[in-house]
Amino acid sequence: MPRYEPLSPGELVARVAERVLARPGRAVVAVDGADAADPESVADAVVSRLRAAGRDAAAVPVHGYVRPASLRLEYGRDDIDSYRDAWFDYAALDREVLRALRDRARWLPALWDEAADRSARATLRNASPGTVLVVPGPMLLGRGLTFDLTVRLELSEPALRRRTPEPQHWTVPALLAHAAEYPEVPDFAVRWDHPSKPALRISD
Repeated sequence: MPRYEPLSPGELVARVAERVLARPGRAVVAVDGADAADPESVADAVVSRLRAAGRDAAAVPVHGYVRPASLRLEYGRDDIDSYRDAWFDYAALDREVLRALRDRARWLPALWDEAADRSARATLRNASPGTVLVVPGPMLLGRGLTFDLTVRLELSEPALRRRTPEPQHWTVPALLAHAAEYPEVPDFAVRWDHPSKPALRISD
């Protein structure tokens, strides 16, 4: 059985930032978690910590890389398979963020405006030698994306159902199925049922 170490949210952010700061050069960090886990808040906290330490850093939410509604909703507004495989453009995220940062020293903050359902009209940003991008969002692991560091905010099924707003309950089976099919062990596996009292999985 895995062991877990209780820690505060601030301690978690500090440990993630410390691991990033220990490595030279550019890096992309994943904060994998259902929307109910609010991974964007954790990503923002990590970015703030890195900037305070003098590193160029930015958050790039996967919700800025959704596909157009015509593709997302082709099979209806609550199709589980579509949410898993057609909702987010992970290939574009790889092309415009991960590989663009590493190969071309630039990156695109967002590709599509989910609310307006149109191009985000974002402009490419140049990267410094030490730029760190933190990508928060659901179902990032198991996609073959080559992140330099991975964090997963783990919700039990009861917590996931409890914290997911009623209109989005249809996404829960997709999230559970993806986690079961791709049980990738991240660098930081964090129990997140109670965000004020997380627990970090400790490797033996």
